[in-house]
Amino acid sequence: MKNRYFETALDIIYPRHCPVCDGVLPIFTFEGGRIKRGRLIHRDCIKKIEFVKGSTCFKCGKPLGKDSLEEYCQDCREKRHFFKRGYSVFAYRSISGSIYRFKYMGRQEYARFYGVATRKRLGDTLKRLGIEAIVPVPMYGKKQLKRGYNQAEVYARAVSEELSIPLRTDIVKRIRNTLPMKELDALGRRNNLKKAFIIPKNDVKFKCVLIIDDIYTTGSTIDEIAHEFQMAGVDRIYFLTLAIGQTT
Repeated sequence: MKNRYFETALDIIYPRHCPVCDGVLPIFTFEGGRIKRGRLIHRDCIKKIEFVKGSTCFKCGKPLGKDSLEEYCQDCREKRHFFKRGYSVFAYRSISGSIYRFKYMGRQEYARFYGVATRKRLGDTLKRLGIEAIVPVPMYGKKQLKRGYNQAEVYARAVSEELSIPLRTDIVKRIRNTLPMKELDALGRRNNLKKAFIIPKNDVKFKCVLIIDDIYTTGSTIDEIAHEFQMAGVDRIYFLTLAIGQTT
């Protein structure tokens, strides 16, 4: 209850912005004759985003298209992945502007909406997996210090709170400042990430973990971390991202 009062106080001082249009959200709404806390997104804006739905790849979770008879996308048929299965909440094109502001423009408040949306869309599925720890993709230390936060960690914390699964930010460490992934092709991404992550501790006792990042493209980042977990003895490695693109 105290946290709820604290959040309301923060909303009054620093009003929330809609994760789609970035407009200011009302602090309170009047519904059914009662005053309630404001929404996390404008009613009209929720209609503008697209959730991942329909047939998806059994490995990475990428949408396959309504007429596809395949079980896996082309990438997962041709490439070995170290994770067991992946899940994503939004179709990338419908939420790309929101993620850009969340990632580069300080809109960390969007994470509350992202976390609630994740619970509503995938909560039951994720809870059935037996996940023991949520692990966000780490950012290189100096880069995070410059930006002020790691967007994957902010999103992961929101998911952790919604699903009541422990968040662990002390297991995986990024030891190389890699190039921006959007500037590289698939091979370049893999080479860019070689030996970029380590698990400093030798006693990882988890059997099932969930890696969280903002966007899934080729899976290179997830694979590097999943490989580290495999070598540490973790049996089942899943991932969750905010958004994923359509298969080609």
